Amino acid sequence: MSKKNKKKNDKDKTVKSINNNVRSSVRKLNPILRGIVGKKVDIAIRDLEFSEKRVTRDIRKTISSAVANAENNFQYDIDKLIVKEAYCGKKIIMKRFRPRAKGRAAPIIKPYSSVTIILSEIKKMESHGTKS
Repeated sequence: MSKKNKKKNDKDKTVKSINNNVRSSVRKLNPILRGIVGKKVDIAIRDLEFSEKRVTRDIRKTISSAVANAENNFQYDIDKLIVKEAYCGKKIIMKRFRPRAKGRAAPIIKPYSSVTIILSEIKKMESHGTKS
């Protein structure tokens, strides 16, 4: 019975934002998303801002959307938000063909992905004593 209450309270403290149809492959997104997990939101956005990758713009928009959801829907303090989870999944793949020599054709694969960002609020750590 206590497990259900714990899960419910844990779910209440998280905010999710999903960006479907990001024009990039999962292979290119994964290292970027792994780099922002566990960081505060403002630090994660700053890191993405100075990245040279094109797809970081879409990830930044997704994080900003999650922050707006947390602020407007749940009245969370923006300064206490951290990136709890960030993952991506495969979506559609557009297939195009280019003409090649001797009447052949070569495929061009244009993958799409979905990015999911889950934020949670930092709980204030209670200190039980001082160490000197």
